[in-house]
Parts: sequence; structure tokens; C-alpha cells
Amino acid sequence: MSFKPSQLILPSEITPREMVLYRRQFLKQAAVVAGAGWLEMASRNAFAEPAGARKLTAKANPAYVVMDNKTAYKDATTYNNFYEFGTDKSEPAQTAGSLKTQPWTVSIEGEVNKPMKLDLDGLMKIAPLEERIYRLRCVEGWSMVIPWSGFSLSNLIKKVEPNSRANYVEFTSLADKSQMPGIRYDVLNWPYVEGLRLDEAMHPLALLAFGMYGEVLPNQNGAPVRMVLPWKYGFKSAKSIVKIRFTSEQPKTAWNQAAPREYGFYSNVNPEVDHPRWSQASERRIGEDGIFSKKRKTLMFNGYSEVASLYSGMDLRKFY
Repeated sequence: MSFKPSQLILPSEITPREMVLYRRQFLKQAAVVAGAGWLEMASRNAFAEPAGARKLTAKANPAYVVMDNKTAYKDATTYNNFYEFGTDKSEPAQTAGSLKTQPWTVSIEGEVNKPMKLDLDGLMKIAPLEERIYRLRCVEGWSMVIPWSGFSLSNLIKKVEPNSRANYVEFTSLADKSQMPGIRYDVLNWPYVEGLRLDEAMHPLALLAFGMYGEVLPNQNGAPVRMVLPWKYGFKSAKSIVKIRFTSEQPKTAWNQAAPREYGFYSNVNPEVDHPRWSQASERRIGEDGIFSKKRKTLMFNGYSEVASLYSGMDLRKFY
């Protein structure tokens, strides 16, 4: 897979050193362990978008629109972080065709008065779907602007009625070796787990998403249901969710466990707090800014200043 210069990001800005080493091991072992059968599947599913052909009706919500140019669909669906399908940005689009999104069940459990287990249709009926155009900022230094279809997570939270012990919300992604080639390798402690404070999860910006660009989510973008948290770095937005659990204690999240010095629990977009190995003060917009173009300034909370009150009085260098 090759990219136009306008799509490229400097390697030092996108890939932690340990991930580069892992990627080499992954590619080498994939050829040996999986053999021709896996390679044939990867070829057959290259850039597979089994869900992308299905339209998804959602009413545009003008309260959630940014004026930036939208990222091209092709760029948004072929440049992805989804380690369950490989660590290279192009791998998810090539291998995610193996993901089966029907039937799908999401369990909502833990510190709630009304636990639920919903299939995808039941989950999508919780509230009317809205189209919202959000900026997304990756911790690695790149960004996109994507129209999503979904509803505020708060609609679901109100249905299950968290009890007085509920302080956090934990999201667990599918981890199935038979469908996800990346699960075979211990780059992370599978399944992928992310979490929010309950008040963060209740914020209207926190979107439970089922589609993008007027279609259901492509597999490589987190089908069939994912979180979209536009004021946080992209890895906080859990994909292919199978469980939502309400807890009294802060969840142990995937990247925070793997590299706590680099990936804090909060991970709010903050240009004033550098990643240990690079600055977070600027970014490149995928598909728009060329590799040698001047970068954009990164905005505090990715420009979503309405969330600032959630962190009033907190030391955002300590709680990064």
C-alpha cells in the first residue's frame, strides 16, 4: 500500500520505537505461522468495506459541526489505528474484512440498577441517530475531520440508571483470534479496555457511534459500534465494543497499562503537555497537509472548550 505525499506523516511522529520492533516481528511471524492461507485471506479482504455499502440515516445536528474541511472517506478508512488488525496504519483496511459484525451483542453491567444485554438493533433504538462532524486528534501527531452517526452516550447511561457507587465507565472491545490477526501477538494486554469518569461519559460530546459518512461503520473504523471522544486523543475512543461496565474504581486501561508514562488515563488533547518523545503543540491533517507543509497548531481540548469545566482545579500535567 502506498500513500500520496499529502497523506504521509514523519515516522518519528507516528510510531513508538517498541511498536516498530513489534511490527517487524509481526510481519515476519505472520508469514511463517499463518502461511499462504492467511496471506490469501488478506489479499481477498484487501480494503474490504463490507459494512460501508449500507446507508445509515441520521439527522444532522448543527450544534456539533466544525468548519474544517472533512477528511476524504478514502483517507479516513485506509489510515487507521486498530491494533487488533495490525500495527501499521494500512493493515486494518487490508485485514478487517474477517470481522463478523452480525450478530453482535453489547452487555451493559456493573454498578447500575438496570443492567442490559442488547443486540445491535436494540442498542441503536436507544435514541435517534444524529450526524455530527468532529475533529479527531491522534496522540501520534495527526488529525482528521469525520462526520459520525450516533447519539450521546448519556442516553444509554440514563436508561441503565447508574447507582451511587458508579464513578467510572469501562469499555471492552472484542478480542477474537479467529477474526483479528493482531490478537495473536502480545503488543497489548487483550482485550482492549478504555474508560472514562462518569461525568465525562455523561457529557453530550461523548458519542456512541454506529456510522460515518452516512454509512454504517467500516470494520477498520471500529464496526459495528464504537466511542468517539473528540476532546481526547484517539486511542481513548474504544472500537468494536462488546461490554460497557460501570465501576467504582478507575478502570485499568490498555495503553495506560502498557506505557503509563506516555499514555495517561485522561489523555485530553493538550498542546502544553508533551508526549515524552515528541511535542503535542502541532499536528498534521491527514489528506490535507503535505509532509513538508507547515503544521497546524493543536488546540486545547482539540478546540472543544465546553469540556473545560470537567477538569476545573485539576493539574492537567499530573492528570494527563
